[in-house]
Amino acid sequence: MMLFRPTRIAPQLKFLIAAALVCCCAATAKAAGLQLFDVPAGAGEPAMSCAAWYPCAAPVSQVKIGLVRLEVAKDCPITGSALPLVVISHGYSGRLTSHHDTAETLANAGFVVAAINHPIDSGPDMSRADSVSMLAERPRDIKRLIDYLLDSWPDRAKLDASKIGFFGFSRGGYTGLVLIGANPDLQAGLVVIPPNVQAYNQIVSNTDLPSAFTHDPRIKAAVIADPAFGPMFTRTSLRGVTVPVQLWASQRSEEDKGIGVTAEYVEAVRDNLPNKPEFHLVENAGHYAFLTPCSPELAARFPQLCQDHPGFDRVAFHQRLNAAVLAFFQKYLSPQP
Repeated sequence: MMLFRPTRIAPQLKFLIAAALVCCCAATAKAAGLQLFDVPAGAGEPAMSCAAWYPCAAPVSQVKIGLVRLEVAKDCPITGSALPLVVISHGYSGRLTSHHDTAETLANAGFVVAAINHPIDSGPDMSRADSVSMLAERPRDIKRLIDYLLDSWPDRAKLDASKIGFFGFSRGGYTGLVLIGANPDLQAGLVVIPPNVQAYNQIVSNTDLPSAFTHDPRIKAAVIADPAFGPMFTRTSLRGVTVPVQLWASQRSEEDKGIGVTAEYVEAVRDNLPNKPEFHLVENAGHYAFLTPCSPELAARFPQLCQDHPGFDRVAFHQRLNAAVLAFFQKYLSPQP
């Protein structure tokens, strides 16, 4: 997603962009169950809206979340035991449905998948999305989600706490790199933060900067797609990352104006990681190609996020993306196909 809200965009267009992230649609699920719940507020942290997809034997039906229609079995019993868990972090102004086709693919294959609306940095609440505080709060959000799923979720006994993975796109990719051990270099990241936003001024003036970043060693493997703030991840800042990483870069992301993500920045992250990741450069893809494919109606209404470069087939790409993501997590979290 965009790193920060572009000041030149009119308020009406801002609304359309945020709405489009909610509206992305994909092919129907085959056997994914779905639960909607909140991670409770606590210790000064707000409550978080959450969705969990999981293996289920019940017939699917249509479920609407905001403007997104899913084919899932809502609130059906979870099948299986000792299930691996994958948590998802969306990008700027995204929502918990932004990657639901990937979640459904994993759930159909026997994973539990959970996604949240990041407080202060998602479609429902962008109140501090341009503040430097979100750089520290996003990883904490995901740690709180994992804590809740393992300690308090009614179906926690179905999970294998030793098999936890992460999927993140754009700011979600930044979030994942921090969670698996990176300590971002904020000064180095100024090259991708516009000078007219709050975070830039806070970093330059050394005001309200995070004193520490949240890592979560329970995450054993991570898929990172077009990570935001790439220059923050220097060789030194990434030296604590030891888990397997599948890293994705869109070849033409720099043409999506204002996002601050380029293939070169992602390739630099690849080169700075202490262990060689499984790297995928997606030819002819723009940054938003990683979002779930849109319906024709939404593509007509929200071309900024739904239309791809000529010759690029987002539906076909997501079939390859989801297959590769599934194979990666099966390799490191669940050896049985």
